[in-house]
Amino acid sequence: MVLRGVQVARRVLLAGGLAATAVGASGIPVWASSRRAAPEILSTSEWKAREPSSPVQVLDQRPVKIVVHHTASANSEDTSQEHAMELARQIQDFHMDSNGWLDTGQNFTNSRGGWLLEGRHKSLAVLTAGEQHVLGAHAGEQNSVSLGIENEGTYVDAQVPDALWDSLVELCSYMVAQYGIDAGEIYGHRDFMATECPGDVLYARLPELREAVGAATGKAVAQPVVWPLLQPDVRGPRVTALQLLLRARGESVPVDGVFAGRTQEVAGRLAAEWGAVGASCSATRIPEPGLFGGRGWDGLVPEVGPGSAGDAVRAVQTLLISRGRYVPADARFADRTVSVVREFQAAAGLPVTGVVDRATWLRLLG
Repeated sequence: MVLRGVQVARRVLLAGGLAATAVGASGIPVWASSRRAAPEILSTSEWKAREPSSPVQVLDQRPVKIVVHHTASANSEDTSQEHAMELARQIQDFHMDSNGWLDTGQNFTNSRGGWLLEGRHKSLAVLTAGEQHVLGAHAGEQNSVSLGIENEGTYVDAQVPDALWDSLVELCSYMVAQYGIDAGEIYGHRDFMATECPGDVLYARLPELREAVGAATGKAVAQPVVWPLLQPDVRGPRVTALQLLLRARGESVPVDGVFAGRTQEVAGRLAAEWGAVGASCSATRIPEPGLFGGRGWDGLVPEVGPGSAGDAVRAVQTLLISRGRYVPADARFADRTVSVVREFQAAAGLPVTGVVDRATWLRLLG
């Protein structure tokens, strides 16, 4: 029998032998200003998970982000609890036997029927305690600071089932309340790596998800600014900027504003070198060639300012012009460009320095 709410979480907490000094009688951390009942979450023992191949690492810190994924698997019509448990077992088998991971990569799984399941062992007990973080394997360098949620299905063009959506809002709201995470710190996998995950449809609903979680927890929401994902054959000033930034690194690419051919090839190679290439999701790792985004931009954008010249400056000017600001496209960071950059920074709420740093690039491209 599946116990509901805090009873499930407290039972798992006690079974896990974790310290409870920072947890009140309800199983909710005493530091949390807003308390919520835990949603029903099936533990690893309840869905009959295998034991990890080596100890799961529990970090002595709270996560500060939530990363949303889709499994990139079939959009099953089976919404039963039994199907959800079988899905969790299949994901764990793939992660351990094919990826060579010690356990399921994500912290939690959400089925199309709205069933929530613990993913990596100890994730449920640690979430209930609200003071530590189970290190997962779902989003590269973000694993140490984020909770990963796999949502069953493929949402490139399919709609998100109501049951899955409602349980996703419920789980994210509980995470935000437990850890004090900012409701605006909910991201898609693609925000950090070059991947379609969690699919265009689910990704487009992330602002709605943040707002729903903010409303449920009484937290103000500031929508984040994120790096863009460039997909095959997309056109526009962001692609032109990418091409100019690649040329600034000495790469031979055209400047035609089209993300294809040589531009895709070079950008993909660099992203792979920087570890910024993702897969369709952490559950299946279907290769996704020809994408660029996430941390790939971090490796590409230089700091430029007064006196700078060259293709990186042209990239800045291209992006400013695309935003309706007049600057010469002369590849020189002279007085007019400095002035417009300062105006842009002021309007974006950034420090007004006249220097295009990472935060300014993010605003220009995001």
